[in-house]
Amino acid sequence: MLILTRKVGQSIIIGEDIEIKILEIVDGQIKLGITAPKNISVLRKELVEIKDENLKAATVNKEALSQLENFIKKH
Repeated sequence: MLILTRKVGQSIIIGEDIEIKILEIVDGQIKLGITAPKNISVLRKELVEIKDENLKAATVNKEALSQLENFIKKH
């Protein structure tokens, strides 16, 4: 992990076409501005984690579903 120290108004560049600029720091919160090509997704990590959890929760275990169907048919 690369760790950098930046001040308001300063930026970092990732590759040739992604810029992350420090816009404001207030009460321990940092406001970032991100410039990136439209084909690059920029998402908050917690949203990606929630999406992954939702996909996992929505996945149906076909064997368990089959066992449940057989149980219902028997009773």
